[in-house]
Amino acid sequence: MPDIPHFKAEFFKTLGHPVRIRVLELLTPGEQSVADLLVAVGVEQPHLSQQLGILRRAGLVVTRREGSHVVYALADERIAEVLAVSKQILLDMLTTTRDELSVS
Repeated sequence: MPDIPHFKAEFFKTLGHPVRIRVLELLTPGEQSVADLLVAVGVEQPHLSQQLGILRRAGLVVTRREGSHVVYALADERIAEVLAVSKQILLDMLTTTRDELSVS
């Protein structure tokens, strides 16, 4: 029987880097070339390539060639939902903390 908690932990560990999160957010509206991601993320090319490789090996992104360019896309659109829900949870938590501080 699969160890679902282990697989979930691996999934979230893959999400556990700001550059990987940013790349996934940038891919939410649609596919992007590596060149476009490089400009938007603002890190050195080797670092971006490393993070893209991690996302690809984890199955979170897929690639295709377009001429001499490599284009990335989300492997599953539900990844965008996970990111959106986690963002909302964090915003709610921050709002609650702010409200609690203003009452004190």
